[in-house]
Amino acid sequence: MQTLLNTLYLTLPGYLHLDNDTLRFEIERQTKLRVPMHHLGSVVCFGDVLVSPAAIARLADEGKTLVYLDRNGRFKARIEGAVSGNILLRQAQFRRADSSEFCLAQAKASIAGKLRNSRYVLLRGARDSHDGDDAAVLRHAADSIAIDLRNLEFAPDLDTVRGLEGNSARCYFSAMPRLIRPDQRSDFSPDGRSRRPPRDRANALLSFLYSMLMNDCRSALEVVGLDPQLGFLHAVRPGRAALALDLMEEFRAILADRLALTLINRNQLKADDFVLRPGGAVQLQDDARKALIVAYQERKQEIIEHPLLEQKISIGLLPKIQAHLLTRVICGDTETYIPFLAR
Repeated sequence: MQTLLNTLYLTLPGYLHLDNDTLRFEIERQTKLRVPMHHLGSVVCFGDVLVSPAAIARLADEGKTLVYLDRNGRFKARIEGAVSGNILLRQAQFRRADSSEFCLAQAKASIAGKLRNSRYVLLRGARDSHDGDDAAVLRHAADSIAIDLRNLEFAPDLDTVRGLEGNSARCYFSAMPRLIRPDQRSDFSPDGRSRRPPRDRANALLSFLYSMLMNDCRSALEVVGLDPQLGFLHAVRPGRAALALDLMEEFRAILADRLALTLINRNQLKADDFVLRPGGAVQLQDDARKALIVAYQERKQEIIEHPLLEQKISIGLLPKIQAHLLTRVICGDTETYIPFLAR
């Protein structure tokens, strides 16, 4: 049985240092938090957090990652100990990346998972909607994605796969406002998908959640011994964790988007929880950022049944389990990668 260890998120400027077998976080010399090391799987610092050399060394020795993000959740740096990945597995990964046939098959599997889970979110919204027009728009978008899903099977190359994914994403985000309660739409309806910087509240919320999900996927790949930089769908670029981006595709709608919609529709996040910056960027306020992190952690603790393994697991373990399944495909133990599908 795998155990989901906690991620410690630090969102305020302060000092994190080692105190015997405990990490202690101080703000202006006042202790705000103590966390035993054995409870942690990683530490994520937002903004100006100072970490002592002893704490960094202890985290590295125990294989726990230390990640630095800016205040908006954009990745800045990552500190980890000696790479313990299986070099034979990574060699197999590199060979697979040189096979256009394997890359195409894996890209199709990743995007198939994304499209199916996106349809799940839309169809569930249509089923729960009390407005006939909203339900019709959501079902129409789901039907459009179904067409792209059928065409995906016959895509001859990666560019076609990416084109189908892009078309489905446009359908999905155009229908997303219909998943938001009518009284919240004027404040939270996304105007398509915008990033770097996000231009509305919904996109600011999604970008922050995607950053945390991305970090979880990258950690999962490193735990199983794969190189997160070398993907099969996303193009390889310096500093880009392409395989982590591949892995997170199947989780975007069910882990990040659904959580964002829940927080909006339950009025747990309000319009004044966001601030408009010069240039049009929209950012989360500090208190809203903390509430979002707590909600994300609570979501990861929820128990579901994995449809392939037929075992009950914490949602937070999904990236690690899917990364394990990916290693079996790379090594040739399994012919086809099966993405996680919500049901």
